[in-house]
Amino acid sequence: MQLILGSASPRRRDLLAQIGVVPDDIRPADIDETPQSRELPRPYCLRMACEKARAVAAGEGDIVLAADTTVALGRRILGKPEDAAQARGFLAAMSGRRHRVITAVALRKGARLWHRDVVTSVRMKSLSQDEIDGYIATGDWQGKAGGYGIQGPAGALIPWIGGSFTAVVGLPLAETSALLQAAGYPIWKSGT
Repeated sequence: MQLILGSASPRRRDLLAQIGVVPDDIRPADIDETPQSRELPRPYCLRMACEKARAVAAGEGDIVLAADTTVALGRRILGKPEDAAQARGFLAAMSGRRHRVITAVALRKGARLWHRDVVTSVRMKSLSQDEIDGYIATGDWQGKAGGYGIQGPAGALIPWIGGSFTAVVGLPLAETSALLQAAGYPIWKSGT
């Protein structure tokens, strides 16, 4: 049995390493991540994780682990910004407000699919134009849902979260561990 991570995210690899899990292979899923018309953030995120898990080639006994993180401001999905201007717009929209970070995890073994999603409430402080410009200048916004990563410089912009920190980073460890165990992947092996 091999564990295949269907994600190119170094953050997800680092989070798995925290619980002693090292994927045997990394095969990022190549899917269309465009939200459907009127699709709400939570169902969208879960659909993305499941589609990624199904899209990765694997042997019958292998386990594919895929995930998706979506930032939701009300019913609006804030994906990965296309450029610095869009990232600025996302930060300005979240400034002084709460938003939700949804991370869905999907595991596939053969035809069987397990999945969970975790919703965390996040409050961003009121941002000055200098803070927005300074954060954008770091380049840390690139490739991150909502245009920020809580584990980097943007941590200074987030005074409060209600929920799972690891889910906001990109992989909820408690739920992922439970899914891996349900699929027969050994976690917390004695003697290792």
